[in-house]
Amino acid sequence: MTGFEFRNALKEGRTVIGTLITSPSPRWPAAISSCGLDFVFLDTEHIPMDRYDLAWMCRAYRGMGLPPLVRIPSPDPYKACQVLDGGATGVVAPYVESVDEVRKLAGAIKLRPLKGKRQQDITSGREPMEPALQEYVETYNRDYALIINVESAPAVRDLDALLGVQGLDGVLIGPHDLSCSLGIPEDYKNPLFRKTVAEIIGKARRAGIGAGIHAAYPDENSQEEIDYIRKCGANLVIHSADILLFQRTLIRDIARIRESLGNKAKQSKSGRINI
Repeated sequence: MTGFEFRNALKEGRTVIGTLITSPSPRWPAAISSCGLDFVFLDTEHIPMDRYDLAWMCRAYRGMGLPPLVRIPSPDPYKACQVLDGGATGVVAPYVESVDEVRKLAGAIKLRPLKGKRQQDITSGREPMEPALQEYVETYNRDYALIINVESAPAVRDLDALLGVQGLDGVLIGPHDLSCSLGIPEDYKNPLFRKTVAEIIGKARRAGIGAGIHAAYPDENSQEEIDYIRKCGANLVIHSADILLFQRTLIRDIARIRESLGNKAKQSKSGRINI
């Protein structure tokens, strides 16, 4: 899948599934190449990741037909351009709450290489683009997707306005942050959380914009929550993360080994990882 095909899938409502990759090991791309993924999610907001490592990871996954989506540390248009220069095919901007933030990100991602006042005048509608320039930037940026994290009560309140910004391709719910902003931390079965998730997904899909969630719930909740968001119309799913899958599998397997050897299972510490 190319970045252009990924963008079209989001807009058309076709389901795309990825996972969060935190490891910069060069063995990792080959290890996940046959896992049935549509894209990979690389997070520089919560994961310390060197710019050089990020660039080769983007190029490697992109060459394998797995569009790399990179979450930048903040809704910064300059950071967005930086990761696109490194090989990303999509930018995920965290904790977006204002139209101005979305508009600036859209200008940086969809009007490259324009910058500065010319770009601002175009994105604000004060100045039209010449036909030749419009054709050029559309072709130049056809592979680049803009996705915003909707993960706060203020963002939900202003969602209609955020969805109205030209150039937005998708919204991604951050369940942990959203639940905290709603005052119900990690209570993912709470009716308020469920209602808010349905509202976000429904509005985005009716606007022709992709919508989904980073489903990094505990194992006992994961499938139930994914089933729920699919009923709401979600078509963008980021399943867990390499570090979480490793941790959960290792805990399970070590417990089984101890049981088979007649050893008493060690008291496990929580070791919870929130991403």
